[in-house]
Amino acid sequence: MVDAKIPVYFYYFYIMELSVNIPALLFPAISLIMLAYTNRFLALSNRVRALHDKYQQQENRLVIFSQIKNLKYRIKLIQRMQTYGVASLLLSLLSMFFIFIQYQAIAKFIFAVSLLTFTVSILVSLLEIRLSTKAIELELSDMEGLEDPTVMEYLKKRFERDDKK
Repeated sequence: MVDAKIPVYFYYFYIMELSVNIPALLFPAISLIMLAYTNRFLALSNRVRALHDKYQQQENRLVIFSQIKNLKYRIKLIQRMQTYGVASLLLSLLSMFFIFIQYQAIAKFIFAVSLLTFTVSILVSLLEIRLSTKAIELELSDMEGLEDPTVMEYLKKRFERDDKK
């Protein structure tokens, strides 16, 4: 029976039994996402180094400086993504510890926070992906036919022309 003082959604949270296997399910997901974040970080770092060398040698420094500034912001986003991913992993471990010592209420709360930090990590990743897409669109914008604000609009127009033929 549900206590009148406790809302129904909290009641289900309260009676839920959390086993060690549930937080452990996050390990492969977090590990893979951290690997992807690290690969993005390394790719951006290499791109910054290449642009820095180009910046030192060329006259058109303003464009390269803007690209480096964009990449620097994206690297900060990736660092945040990694931080939230690691926090999620550590909180999952801590949740497993509290399950082991039979503190279910604390374990549930910590696991919920772990899920939230993992969600924040993925949302920041989404923001970084959108920024990288915009950067690619800007880099390709000087090519003929890609003056449109988005590549998707270019592709739609391209397919419309092919359909008319």
